[in-house]
Amino acid sequence: MGTTINIQPITRIEGHARVAIELDDAGQVTDARFHVMALRGFEKFCEGRPVEEMPRIVNRICGICPWNHHLASVKAADRVFGVEPPPTAVKLRRLAQNLSWIPDKLLHFYFLAAPDFVLGPDADPSVRNVIGIAKAAPELAKKVVSHRYRGAMVLEKWLGKVIHPVAAVAGGFSRPLLEEERQEFLAETREQLEFAKFSIEYAKTEVFPKYLDTVKTLGVINSGFIGTVTDDGTHEIYDGKIRLMRPNGEFDDFPYEEYTEHIGEHVEPWSYAKMPFAKRWDDGRFSMDLDNPQGIYRSNSLSRINVCERMSTPEAQKELELFREQFGRPAQLTLLYHWARLIELVSNCERAIELLEDPEITGRDIRAQVEVKAGEGVGCVEAPRGTLIHHYAGDDAGLITSANLIVGTTHNQAPINMSIKQAASSLIKDANYDQGMLNKVEMAIRAYDP
Repeated sequence: MGTTINIQPITRIEGHARVAIELDDAGQVTDARFHVMALRGFEKFCEGRPVEEMPRIVNRICGICPWNHHLASVKAADRVFGVEPPPTAVKLRRLAQNLSWIPDKLLHFYFLAAPDFVLGPDADPSVRNVIGIAKAAPELAKKVVSHRYRGAMVLEKWLGKVIHPVAAVAGGFSRPLLEEERQEFLAETREQLEFAKFSIEYAKTEVFPKYLDTVKTLGVINSGFIGTVTDDGTHEIYDGKIRLMRPNGEFDDFPYEEYTEHIGEHVEPWSYAKMPFAKRWDDGRFSMDLDNPQGIYRSNSLSRINVCERMSTPEAQKELELFREQFGRPAQLTLLYHWARLIELVSNCERAIELLEDPEITGRDIRAQVEVKAGEGVGCVEAPRGTLIHHYAGDDAGLITSANLIVGTTHNQAPINMSIKQAASSLIKDANYDQGMLNKVEMAIRAYDP
């Protein structure tokens, strides 16, 4: 009889999940499934809540990226009420988003992903963790902890909360940025940029070259990609249009409001997670077959790097050009998510500096008048884990009548299942496996930073 290999819990991810690898009588992998056990309940229990409270409620969905839920939600609330925030308010929202991404990127690369590369995927699990990193490279570990802490504290000093933010409000922003804060945060973010440039250089020279064979083989699948771009195709994370790219590089651009025309939502009976797919591809079919995937696309850092024509800042653009010289476009190798994530780290530091150098950022016109009325609105931003869509309808009392959410990680549910099946099938033969092999299956998951 066949057997099942269970990996539970998945380590060093920002949530809870398990993997079940199915073997046949001969000990060969027949399937591998990524089981998400978190209840998908927000869409339903938001019904009846005031629209203006939604940005303060949905940031509880994720303690790692609450700012992105907060901002996608407030953009949807703006649309429901038909209000346009003042330019300074938009810049403050953008600044908060850029600042929140910096510690997030440091967390994933150094705390969650690095143990596999610095200590090696076959290292003993007792040391293959952030404590092992601290022992192996204590000076670097101190710098990482310091920069991540200081990055988070910028948001706390400015807006009172690092998680569960309440700063953005329908029609604008709750408080201005003071000049003394601008000067302090500018100096801090310039230091963050220097560390970001160090990090990507360190990864390119000391980390990734040792594992190029693994990068080229582990968890590799062929898929499309999704991300947000400006009208001319430049990389964007706060506002723009959605670009859905096919595996061959062809793409369609569309406004957020048309997402239901392009994205379907599939559900499997063995997972609580939705599995979005491109409904205009492959005659609207969905399939996770490795040899003939249908409707499959990916989100997150590698996806955004693939769909954009260029980065919006000079240092990040240089890194994108180097990346494409080596891996082409679209790059399909799953472990390249780590590399792409560091390009975005550089980009976010540069964008935050640009905003902090903008004289309008300390303006006092930060909120438009809001009148409660019935309406419908879609708010969308890029979360670190992918394109984040909040879609609300409200009645004339300003209460939510329906809500639909497509969370960044959700786009990657089907691709993660495909990547772990590819990884398990290539590693496990004749029922022979060890902890190093199972950790490599987890590495395929960690690349997506779910």
